[in-house]
Amino acid sequence: MKKTLLIFSILLMAFGASSQSVTITESAGWLETAFVKWQPLDGVESYNVYYSGEGITDQKIDNQLVRNYGTYFRADIMGLKAGQYTVKVVPVISGVEGTASETSGLTILAQDRTGFAFSNNRVPGAYKADGTPKDNAVILYITENTKNAVSLNVTGANSNPCVGIQTILDGFKKGKDIRPLIVRLIGQISDMNYMLGGDIVIENDNNTSSYITFEGVGDDAVADGWGVRIKNASNVEVRNIGFMNCNSDEGDNVGLQQGNDYIWLHNCDMFYGDAGSDADQAKGDGALDCKKSTYVTFSYNHFWDSGKCNLLGLSEGTTSGLYITYHHNWYDHSDSRHPRVRFYSAHVYNNYYDGNSKYGVGSTEESSVFVEANYFRHCKYPMLTSMQGSDVYDESKQANDYKNMPTFSSEDGGTIKAFNNYMTDQRRFVPYGDSNYPNSTTDFDAYVVSTRSETVPSTVKSAYGSNTYNNFDVDNSVMYSYTPDSPEDAKTNVMQYAGRVSGGDFTWTFDNSVDDAAYAVNAGLKSALTAYKTSLVSIQGDSVATGGGNTGGNTGGGSSSGDMVQNFTVSGTESSFYNISGNLSTSKGTVIYNDLTLTQCLKIESSTSISFTTTESGIYTLVFNDSFSGKIYIDDVAYNAASGVITTELTAGSHQVKKGDSANLYYMSIAYNTTEVSTPETTEISLFPNPVSDKLQIRGDATLQKVEVYSLSGMLLKQSIGSNNIVDLSSLHSGSYLVRVNTNQGVSNQIIFKK
Repeated sequence: MKKTLLIFSILLMAFGASSQSVTITESAGWLETAFVKWQPLDGVESYNVYYSGEGITDQKIDNQLVRNYGTYFRADIMGLKAGQYTVKVVPVISGVEGTASETSGLTILAQDRTGFAFSNNRVPGAYKADGTPKDNAVILYITENTKNAVSLNVTGANSNPCVGIQTILDGFKKGKDIRPLIVRLIGQISDMNYMLGGDIVIENDNNTSSYITFEGVGDDAVADGWGVRIKNASNVEVRNIGFMNCNSDEGDNVGLQQGNDYIWLHNCDMFYGDAGSDADQAKGDGALDCKKSTYVTFSYNHFWDSGKCNLLGLSEGTTSGLYITYHHNWYDHSDSRHPRVRFYSAHVYNNYYDGNSKYGVGSTEESSVFVEANYFRHCKYPMLTSMQGSDVYDESKQANDYKNMPTFSSEDGGTIKAFNNYMTDQRRFVPYGDSNYPNSTTDFDAYVVSTRSETVPSTVKSAYGSNTYNNFDVDNSVMYSYTPDSPEDAKTNVMQYAGRVSGGDFTWTFDNSVDDAAYAVNAGLKSALTAYKTSLVSIQGDSVATGGGNTGGNTGGGSSSGDMVQNFTVSGTESSFYNISGNLSTSKGTVIYNDLTLTQCLKIESSTSISFTTTESGIYTLVFNDSFSGKIYIDDVAYNAASGVITTELTAGSHQVKKGDSANLYYMSIAYNTTEVSTPETTEISLFPNPVSDKLQIRGDATLQKVEVYSLSGMLLKQSIGSNNIVDLSSLHSGSYLVRVNTNQGVSNQIIFKK
């Protein structure tokens, strides 16, 4: 029994099934998002998910937010203002909704929009201050299968449409398109075909009216093998993404380069990158660096044993106008740079320093750093000022041999102001003027104040460079409003909310007895990260299973025709239906077809042979490079490709494919005409043209009631209600589809091919 026929037989049986409701297994509110999980039902082609609350009733979420994980489904509702909500999950059978299941009340919390990124009434990113999308926002969904095919017309782009996410961002680079842009990553996304030095780069020419959010969906969005760079950009937000195995040219998970302002990066998981060339890059280059940028907030990020977390400043050469906030970050057994500061005025508060083998906050090159209400647990040196205090302390070396002893820097010092920090199990911390330490008025780590508003006197200077603190934190013309947690509450809140939704899908338990003091690569953690594969199976609205970053997805986009689908990227020449001999190649370009990313082809040469036998008539499709318009012989008849595709109807019997012109064949399939299963009541309906480019017309004497368009894997893609006899298929990719026509005289199912 052919798999396609089986799928649609099941589908048809479901049409007469009684209403079913799903069993919700888990639901919760989060930071301006909510999620719901449920058990899958047999015979259900899709699920509709609705939310209600805060003045909204039964708002349907986008299909791409509904995902299949095999043993359960999950939907994430994004862009919610704080408040109380309920979520309904409704199974869809034959285009008709079944019985809804509803969650209990869910509490949605507001994001913590605090820090320099929100100065001067700015709200970085494409969401409003209440968490809902800004007016006229464009939302793009990026999956492993669509990352190279997603397209958008962008004002000011060199050419339109822009295809592929980096090309779209290149269009926004000029700052001419001021529509708020939300880019949502779903699942584990590996390198795109087109990137910039192995990174995705976000720019908008510092247009103050441009807003961009780059975010992950749910708890398992992963940038696998690549990083994000931001340059010459304003009003950018990056959130809820796990960065792992980054091997880009720059080597940073995320890097703010020159010319940025009003940037907010939060709730991301920062994992190991690939080892760099330097000895201190064994865990990757940097996790989250910032250079020549201002009005920045880094908050609620989780750093997993990072070697170098936060480099701040490089060659700015000035202390004027450089402001940044670090708050509620979890430095989880990371080693150093939390942050390591040059030149900047930096507010570092309410972070959790959790077993740090080298140091916490470091100040150099005239920087002024206010370190407030942080929780330091077994951080070797909580605070360091370059070339003085604990930075040059080593009882095993000769006194005053400073240039050979610095822990983290031989540069001139800055100044740290410290207030209300909790420390335990540190090796050493020297407050200014502490009588327990000799020369502590010149050889100190930080100036500790008794109240937040206390200023640091100009007489307090760094040992090297004689630099003073600028007291930015008590300057009302500069400083923002905020209410810090106590260090103990900060630790609790960080552990609950830092990183991706609900802490993300990756779990790891550190051994404090070993990992607190270790700064080498954790072999077990490294192995777990390089072996990581998403458990995501498929995405509603994205008809191809993602399969853990496997380019090309499942065979035939769900194996809709069983062995009659040949995806050379996935299966090579192996098939139990086709007899194939010939040479494969991965260097002939990439083809996007039916949401599949095809990267391996069979070279059609004189020696290439393809033969097969069909038991009944059906539609035969061959997919080549998009630009191919040459000829191929099928049963000794010449066929010319149109836009890289040949489709024809074959009768039952033996068939053979031979070279006409040299070509590269990426995919082929047979869809038997008996897939046109009808219910007992049938009606004479004709569909034309077939193949169709955009508009499909329906002819027949019966009265139209409803037209449904399905993928061959059984997913409902389009639906029109009423008597309109023209269906717009322009949004569908090239490929074969089943059209189900409902009339007052019965139902007709027919296969059509979309060019």
